[in-house]
Amino acid sequence: MLDAIIRGALRQRLIVLVSSLALLIAGIFVVRDMPVDIFPDLTAPTVTVMTEAHGMAPEEVERLVTLPVETAVNGATGVRRVRSSTAKGISIVWVEFEWGTDIFQARQIVNEKLQMVASSLPEDVPAPIMAPISSIMGEIMLVSVNSENHSELEVRTAADWEIRRRLLAIPGVAQVIPMGGGKKQYQVRVDPEKLQQFSVTLDQVLFAVKASNKNFSGGFVREYSNEYTIRGIGRAYSIEDIEQSVVTERGNQPILIGDVATVEIAAAEKIGEASVDAEPAVIISIQKQPGANTLELTDKIDETLSEIEASLPSGFSINTHLFRQADFIDLAIENVIEALRDGAILVIIILFLFLANFRTTLISLTAIPLALVASIFVLKFFDITINTMTLGGMAIAIGVIVDDAIIDVENVFKRLRENSKLPATKQKASIDVIFEASKEIRSSIINATLIIMIVFLPLFFLSGVEGRMLKPLGLAYIVSIGASLIIAMTVTPAMCYYLLRGEGVKGKLEESWFTKKLKSGYENVLDFTLQFKKSILLGTLGLFIVAMILVPFLGRSFLPEFNEGTLVISTVTIPGTSLDESNEMGTR
Repeated sequence: MLDAIIRGALRQRLIVLVSSLALLIAGIFVVRDMPVDIFPDLTAPTVTVMTEAHGMAPEEVERLVTLPVETAVNGATGVRRVRSSTAKGISIVWVEFEWGTDIFQARQIVNEKLQMVASSLPEDVPAPIMAPISSIMGEIMLVSVNSENHSELEVRTAADWEIRRRLLAIPGVAQVIPMGGGKKQYQVRVDPEKLQQFSVTLDQVLFAVKASNKNFSGGFVREYSNEYTIRGIGRAYSIEDIEQSVVTERGNQPILIGDVATVEIAAAEKIGEASVDAEPAVIISIQKQPGANTLELTDKIDETLSEIEASLPSGFSINTHLFRQADFIDLAIENVIEALRDGAILVIIILFLFLANFRTTLISLTAIPLALVASIFVLKFFDITINTMTLGGMAIAIGVIVDDAIIDVENVFKRLRENSKLPATKQKASIDVIFEASKEIRSSIINATLIIMIVFLPLFFLSGVEGRMLKPLGLAYIVSIGASLIIAMTVTPAMCYYLLRGEGVKGKLEESWFTKKLKSGYENVLDFTLQFKKSILLGTLGLFIVAMILVPFLGRSFLPEFNEGTLVISTVTIPGTSLDESNEMGTR
């Protein structure tokens, strides 16, 4: 079968080369459309459940809200772990499902459990809600908004009602969370003396405030050929609308909210703060949906923020470079691409030193882009992003890729040289020489390549985060060297026919001076090795034993440290520390 593949490639050599060129061109377009990220998606199917419990202490929230929610979702089908975080007035529960679970099915399961537990929560606690789908690598940008001539309230209002809504409309954005500034509120400040004066209770005022912002349906009325909808317009659009809302009546005289309270627009009481360069600002966290292309999404966000900044009142400033995951991705990908480039350059130098022939060097190098493009197509088929792991797999495969090609080229090179030195009557046709030369070394190359592939197979049996991290690397590596094997049996012989046969016939193919020197030096080393073989074997064994002894003392980590060019300083204060004190500590 292998002989048939090689012979078929030589007979249809033009088709093979044209197909290879078409593969390269198609690969360029595929690469441009593939998502790029730092790492593969490491997020297990997770549903985040958030429950607000305003005014409740953390202990109460944990006992009355968090524990019932955890208990309800813990027994759901496919759940492997439940985590929670409880703070003043807020409960967050993370429900992690088994790897491979459809996230939408997981959300449906959790939603059913939440409907069952909602009735057991305190009356003043709203029903739990599920956060948008996101990932642990989901925060792609931190954007700051500030203004020299606008208040913190105005800046936060612009962030909440203008910037946030525009960003959420971008496909791929999962969540936009503003932090800091003054959150806009309509505050009703009740005067206790006036409550007593008008004999009105606080509950009555509270009910009136809630009712002042609702429209009611009154059905419809038919008159002649017309139908009229009846509505009670109660929604408030201004401070005056709230003040004119009726609390109760005394002697046919309505008591209004404005009679017992003052209504004003003010900032909510702060429970957190945000600043940039020690100056108050609003910071917006932007999270992406799993699978979204970080680089493309960042470009869309930048474009939208530029439009928003131009439409905001004079004085507003939006800083999009506070934190950008895209910058780290660009740097990481650039480093890997530079490593690929440097490796290719070294390969070119080594090949030319050994072969001393531009044509043989070109044939060997052709295997690199073809094998990498084939790997890209497979990654695209499995919906795997271009990331540091997949590029790393391709990078470490370059040696084997070139090795498959160079062994074939070198053997063809040698056989053509030998054939050219024969008398004209005994010389074979170039196509037959190339076929025989390729067939000679094919079994050894296949066996060596398959052994390397088998070594990487255990990566596909890893589970959890380790499997998600290393499987793309193994896939990229195996596909690359597998493609190089096919290229060595098809493209390489075809190129040898077009680029080497003429020189082989003319007898110009000779070993390079570097190869001759290397062979001479190797003979001396081999003689020395055979002369002191026992000492060398014992020395090698000793080095192996020393290495095994040192292994337990080496540091261990799942991933190396990554330098994003930023420092994160986290300070834990004594429980009960005020926001002002914490803010002062942060600005020191």
